[in-house]
Amino acid sequence: MTGRVGAMARIDISISEVGPRDGLQNTKIFMATDAKKAWIRALAAAGLPEIEVCSFVNPKMIAQFSDAAEVAADALTIPNLSVVALVPNLKGAQRAAEIGVPRLSLPISASEAHSRANVRKTVDEQLAELGAIVALRNTLPPERRFKINAGVSTAFGCTLQGDVPEADVLRIAAAAVTLDADSVSIADTVGYANPGQVRRLLAAVKREIGPKLDAAHFHNTRGLGLANCVAAIEAGVSALDSSLAGLGGCPYAPGASGNVITEDLVFMLESMGLRTGVDFDKLMQAREILVASLPGAEFYGHLAKSGLPKGFAGAVAA
Repeated sequence: MTGRVGAMARIDISISEVGPRDGLQNTKIFMATDAKKAWIRALAAAGLPEIEVCSFVNPKMIAQFSDAAEVAADALTIPNLSVVALVPNLKGAQRAAEIGVPRLSLPISASEAHSRANVRKTVDEQLAELGAIVALRNTLPPERRFKINAGVSTAFGCTLQGDVPEADVLRIAAAAVTLDADSVSIADTVGYANPGQVRRLLAAVKREIGPKLDAAHFHNTRGLGLANCVAAIEAGVSALDSSLAGLGGCPYAPGASGNVITEDLVFMLESMGLRTGVDFDKLMQAREILVASLPGAEFYGHLAKSGLPKGFAGAVAA
């Protein structure tokens, strides 16, 4: 096991809940700050070991995160929770570092077209931004130094550019490691991936950067989210991103919708005998907070509709 799973011996697959960031960034309804805090606390209480709580983006670009500092500061008081924040640039990293966020994720698109739309920079300019964030981290005292994850987005295709060459993904992953990123994750931002492609690309990335490959992030836009998660596990990835109720999508990637649904992912993994450490009942309570806080939003999930099979005991029984 590598990456986020670390020493958590009772977890086979570590799930990072990205709903409070990726889920909300594409939602037109503003979720009240206190509701965000309550939702994050409920997710942590359900046993999710890591939560991406917000994005330190310019609020003029995404108003949903105008309260990012307050939400992140509250999450940092939750015991035993790995708190992550997305930062689009050095300025965002500075804001996150000021309040002590221990893990930052910088998106670096493998698509030039998406990179310009998403962060207003070329791919190489965004790699330079990563170098600047690493330099910032290195100026801090050891106890305040954050971990940096380079998230390679649109790795399997792009609605703006179309095909994304595998060689471009490998180049970015290798460059991120050379620049001293702590880890690299691979994302299917627009739901283009299929299981065969996932196995092939992740295996290639792993050959290129070894244990620095941390996690995989899939969208369920075309219904292959869970299948792609299984393919990622088969390729040796032991950490996966997902979003409660399947919320999410990139506002700067036309057609990007729906993350992998946390509830369904947990059920699938536990059914396969893979321990997640997540409590189903508490996870559904967290869903109730979310649904009540975003009236009119569209929510997804098979488990939420059907419930658990009679007598289901999860990975222990499996």
